[in-house]
Amino acid sequence: MEKLEIACFNPESAVIAQQGGADRIELCDNIHLGGTTPDFEVTRQIREQLTIPLYVMIRPRGGNFVYSEEEFQQMKKDIQHFKKIGVYGFVFGILNDDKTVNVQQNSELVALARPFPCTFHRAFDEVQNVFESLEAVIQCGFSTLLTSGTMPNVIEGITVLQQLVEKAKNRITIMPGGGLRSGNIKMLQQQTNAGFYHSSAITDGRETANIDEVKALKSHLL
Repeated sequence: MEKLEIACFNPESAVIAQQGGADRIELCDNIHLGGTTPDFEVTRQIREQLTIPLYVMIRPRGGNFVYSEEEFQQMKKDIQHFKKIGVYGFVFGILNDDKTVNVQQNSELVALARPFPCTFHRAFDEVQNVFESLEAVIQCGFSTLLTSGTMPNVIEGITVLQQLVEKAKNRITIMPGGGLRSGNIKMLQQQTNAGFYHSSAITDGRETANIDEVKALKSHLL
C-alpha cells in the first residue's frame, strides 16, 4: 500500500496530519523559505505527541543548496542534536556550484544520521542531469528522494517521475511532492506507481494542514 507524508510547519499541522491518517511527517520551519531546520524544543514537544514517524528538515537557511563549511558543520551538529529525541529520520540535500549532487557532503550526513534513514529533498529539482543525479543520490545512501520531477509541480513533472521510479528499480523510494493535492494524487499514483506521496495539505493559503485534505489524500492510497 502506498503511503502519505505531510510536510508540517507548526505543531498544529503535525497533530492534524496524524489525526487525518498520514503515515509520516516532515517537520520544517519557515514555509516562505521552502522549509528550514525547525526549532529543537518545538520538535521535542511535537515528538511527544506523535505515534507516527517524524522526519526533520536539516537546512540552515533558505536560498540555494550550496553550503559554506560553517553551514555544513551546523547541519552536522543539528543531526546529532535531533538524534537524541527520537526522531525517525532526516531530510536534506546539498548541491555543488554546477548543480550536481555533492556526494561527499551528503554521504557524510547520511553516515552521521545512521541508523536513521534520510530523504534527499527538492534540491534535486535544480539538478542538471536528472538520471545521473538519481544515481548519485542512491550512492550517498538516501532511502527516499522527494521531487516534483525537476518541474514546478508534480503534474508537469509526471513523466520524469514515472521514469525515475522505473530507473530507481526499488533501490530508493521516489516520493512525488510539489503541488500534490487530493485532486491529482490518483493521476500521479496511476502513472508513476510511486510508493510514497508528499503534500503540505494546505488549502487556504495559511500555514496549517487541512484535516479534510489529509483524509482525502489518504483515501486515494487505501
